[in-house]
Amino acid sequence: MSEEEAAAVPTTVRAAGALVTLEGVVAVGVAIVLVVRGLLGHDQSTTSGYGTAAWFGILGGAVLAAGAGLLLGKRWGRAIAVIAQLLLLPVTWSLLTDSHQPVYGAALGVVAIAALVLLFAPSSTRWMAQDYGVEPE
Repeated sequence: MSEEEAAAVPTTVRAAGALVTLEGVVAVGVAIVLVVRGLLGHDQSTTSGYGTAAWFGILGGAVLAAGAGLLLGKRWGRAIAVIAQLLLLPVTWSLLTDSHQPVYGAALGVVAIAALVLLFAPSSTRWMAQDYGVEPE
């Protein structure tokens, strides 16, 4: 990518990339904590602790890669980021209701909705369409 193309990446895409990168870092951090807890014998089920850590590590790594891609102006990161945000919305609802964790639910909801708004902002959509040779009307 040339400097001109890098400069053409909208601020909305870079801001969304920052939020998605933050989500990925948190998920990978949770994976690390779960592995450490498993190694120290804190989990009741070793399989559950390591399995959950693998789940967070794999998905968190993908989200982290998508966020970094958006920060670097890579269009492929948007698809992963949008899917991740859509999947986080039910998690938000669960935290707000059944899990009785309104602070975490509200924080996650704000981040997920903000990322979606940024990813679907007009400037972000125009930027995505450029790769397909589509001229916005």
